Amino acid sequence: MDYVSALVPPVVMAVFFIGVIRVIVKTQGGANKAKEDAVVDAALARAEGARQAPAGPDA
Repeated sequence: MDYVSALVPPVVMAVFFIGVIRVIVKTQGGANKAKEDAVVDAALARAEGARQAPAGPDA
């Protein structure tokens, strides 16, 4: 019975990992893809604008 207790944790982790991957794959694209892309584009534009903004009155 030691082999059962040795195999249970890896099997549980494998099942959980497969479930996580399935959720990630299912949530890619779909109806919210355009909205999610717009949010990311806005965040990138904000970060780019902050990076290019003058550092202070001397700049």
